[in-house]
This record gives sequence, structure tokens and C-alpha cells, in this order.
Amino acid sequence: MLDAIFSDPRLWQIVALSLAVSLSAVAFATLLGMPLGAAIAVGRFPGRQAVIVVLNALMGLPPVVVGLFIYLLLSRAGPLGGLGLLFTPQAMVVAQTVLVLPIIAALTRQSVEDAWREYEEQLRSLGVGNLRGALTVLWDIRFSLLTAVLAGLGRASAEVGAVMIVGGNIDGVTRVMTTTIALETSKGDLPLALSLGFILIALVVVLNAAAHLIKEAAQRRYG
Repeated sequence: MLDAIFSDPRLWQIVALSLAVSLSAVAFATLLGMPLGAAIAVGRFPGRQAVIVVLNALMGLPPVVVGLFIYLLLSRAGPLGGLGLLFTPQAMVVAQTVLVLPIIAALTRQSVEDAWREYEEQLRSLGVGNLRGALTVLWDIRFSLLTAVLAGLGRASAEVGAVMIVGGNIDGVTRVMTTTIALETSKGDLPLALSLGFILIALVVVLNAAAHLIKEAAQRRYG
């Protein structure tokens, strides 16, 4: 039975869409979250501690609330309804990006702040400003920041509620691994749900192993 399931093109279409949505969301969240986290880490401005508290709190955003918020934005009556993105993979990417962004930004902020304590005096003596200093530290600890990216990827790949709301779980269009597992389990189709579960776990393990190897190789090369 499992051989028949693994040979089903529909299963691999679901896996491919899941990877495309989650990796796209993590990429966008990384591009936005890392500079934001670095800026907060080195910046000194009124209300900074409040911003940090809010950013840390947003790491625990309920997915269904995010899904509802994005749904209202993208619905026909919403301000972005004219884009026609609701119930598309693009809407799922937006929802996952909103969920992942605070995680990457908060973890980046902590890592950069720790490194900034070590490098600040040296960078100040060279006349480096906050912006350039933040980018310098960000680049210097880039391999350590893989942990933040992996945390975001873990959140994105395991997410169900938000993508269910904004994607609609449409067969062949917006059905991803997590929503398929939930649906097939409720229908009693456990072989398909288990197969997707094993694939999801395997992908997470492979991606984490690859990131670990990259980090180890970088540390050996650059010390």
C-alpha cells in the first residue's frame, strides 16, 4: 500500500508545494527580519525595550489569528482584495512570512546584541556607525544565524491554521503536507497521512543536518 502511495504523483505535488511555500516564506522573512533584528540590537532609541518585548511576544503569534488577519486583508472587502491573492499559494506565503518574521528578527537581535558587546569598542574606534556596524556584525556571525533561519523553517513547515484559512486547502492548488495530514487523518486515511508525516520529518532532519554541516565547515575554514 505504501508503495502505491509513494508512487502517487499527487503526493509529490503536495510535497513540492509545501517546500515552495515554506522556503519562500523563510527567505522573505530572513531578508526582512535579519536587518530589522540587527538594527534593534545596535540601535539606541526611546522605547527600545518596549520594541524588544513586543518582538519577543510576537514569536508566539497564534497561527489562526494571523490567518484571520491576512484573510481580512485579502478578502474582496479588504484593502488588498483587488490583488486576487486569497486562496492561492501566494497568500499562504504571506501568512507564513508574518509568522516567521518575528522569530528570525528576535533571534537575530539577540545574536547580534551579544556579538555587538564584543565588537562595539573596536568598531567605534574605527569610526563605524550603527548601520554599518550592524551589517558588519551581521555578516561576521552569518553562520551562527542559521539557527534563527532553521527555527523559522520549523515554524513554517509545521504550520496548519493560517495556511488553512488563507489557502482554503484546495486539492491540487493550495493543499500542503500539514493540511493534507489533518484532512486525511479526519477522513481515516492514515497511510497517506503517515507517509506525509514521515516525509515532513525527513525533510526537516535533512535541512537541519545540511545547515549543521555548513556551519561546521565554515567554522573550520574561518576559525
